[in-house]
Amino acid sequence: MPWKNGMGSTTEIAISPADATLDDFDWRISMAHVASDGPFSSFATIDRTLLVLEGNGIDLSVDARAPVRIDRDTIHSFPGDQPTAARLVAGPITDLNVMTRRDVLSHYVQRVRISGHEEYVIDTQTIIIVERGQLEVASPTSTILLDAHDAVIADPSVKILTLSTRVDTCIVAIRLRSRAACSDMVAPASPVDPNRD
Repeated sequence: MPWKNGMGSTTEIAISPADATLDDFDWRISMAHVASDGPFSSFATIDRTLLVLEGNGIDLSVDARAPVRIDRDTIHSFPGDQPTAARLVAGPITDLNVMTRRDVLSHYVQRVRISGHEEYVIDTQTIIIVERGQLEVASPTSTILLDAHDAVIADPSVKILTLSTRVDTCIVAIRLRSRAACSDMVAPASPVDPNRD
């Protein structure tokens, strides 16, 4: 899918509603291959979170503020409707982009390192993406195997998923919350600690 600003392309992982466009989605998750410096597309009333899946990272400048370096160990959130530009650190990258409509949803993104068998509690709408490694995801009714950059949207009725791996695996867990359901909660607006699990 072409970028909104026409300067690149992206792979859409999931969007809601399912028939939404780039102008009217409630939430969207995508991956992009970035091979050159340049501006980001502007998305009115959208909050964004960005992390680097492959490559050496980018320096991101939002609203003419000092650049923030986003590499394989950082996660950074920023308003999608402020002027934003990126400069590659050293060569192309693949990034993961999470976007939610500010007055509808908030989102929380974290890296989680998985070893052996672990139970993962689902308390809100959750999307799991394998950053590296391989992951078996089991619910009471099904089991699927995910490779690097594969994703699964957890069934909201399932309260616990069993995550299993035999190799070094890191996932990106994306949790979405309705603003109407949690109006007293504050959405994350700063980088998330990548070592938190």
